[in-house]
Amino acid sequence: MPDLFSPLTIRGVTFRNRIAVSPMCEYSSVDGFANDWHLVHLGSRAVGGAGLVITEAAAVGPRGRISPADLGIWKDAHVEMLARITRFLREQGAVPGIQLAHAGRKGSTRVPWESAGVVPESEGGWQTVAPSPIPFGPGEPAPAELTKSEIRAIVAAFAAATRRAVAAGFQVVEIHAAHGYLIHEFLSPLANHRADEYGGAFDGRIRFALEVAAAARAACPDSLPLFMRISAVDWVEDGWQIEDSVELARRLRPLGVDLIDCSSAGVVPHTKIQIGPAYQTPFAERIRHESGILTGAVGMITEPHQANAIVRTGQADIVLLAREFLRNPYWPLHAAKALGASPAVPKQYRRAFV
Repeated sequence: MPDLFSPLTIRGVTFRNRIAVSPMCEYSSVDGFANDWHLVHLGSRAVGGAGLVITEAAAVGPRGRISPADLGIWKDAHVEMLARITRFLREQGAVPGIQLAHAGRKGSTRVPWESAGVVPESEGGWQTVAPSPIPFGPGEPAPAELTKSEIRAIVAAFAAATRRAVAAGFQVVEIHAAHGYLIHEFLSPLANHRADEYGGAFDGRIRFALEVAAAARAACPDSLPLFMRISAVDWVEDGWQIEDSVELARRLRPLGVDLIDCSSAGVVPHTKIQIGPAYQTPFAERIRHESGILTGAVGMITEPHQANAIVRTGQADIVLLAREFLRNPYWPLHAAKALGASPAVPKQYRRAFV
């Protein structure tokens, strides 16, 4: 059995393999609701053999969306369609996961296939918020600095979203603390210039992330895993560094976070990222070895033998694929064949894999 196809149990959930569908925004919702697009998009990856299928970033509040077309989980009415999706994913043998997010100062933007830029309030946009009133990019409007009461309200919104996720049948909750969105904005000194207990030195800047993690854990049954996606480095000299990520992971583990999903960058534009095959995997490896927490590797992982080696050599416990799953929803089935494993082919498709 190739290591990539060995089962993994975290708390009370067993994944049939180490392959996960990484969260990818679909920008196809109205008022945050999932629809048939999400059912088919996510369901086809479960049919394709993924062990874990994670939704795109689901906003914990309306102004936590990246765009007006983002998925949401800020009201109970969102649960019904999400529950239909999780039932189908589980019927296909995949574990359903959801990523909970708040976009912070990177919200109220147009969907990628429209003209770039911020959506003004006159066209359905909203005032964005952040730890400090620093725009993401030149010429963009400044976000409003969050008050302490507003911070507490967002922590509560993550907890409420977690409860809805459990009610919808999700078996993994992932907190989005990467890519320059709100939690990452608090973590990085490039975006957080606060002078109160939520800013300043390392302990202040991680406070919000720890509070969200603790609130989500309290709202999630002990039998279900809790993940957090982080940007392991900002790729900027004065920004968040890998040493910070290792220490954050050490602090998150006793709070009940089970796995760190290791991405990078996003808090400022025009960073110089050293891109290449599996370029973020060394971050997952270092965090795993130095903090003792499980990790996921993501970023230009496209090849079955490459993915198997990441797990086999202990660089990460799972691999997350994004664009490769857009190109090939059945990647795990082909990877199993390439690695000499028996693919978990749905009975409806077996005649194509004889």
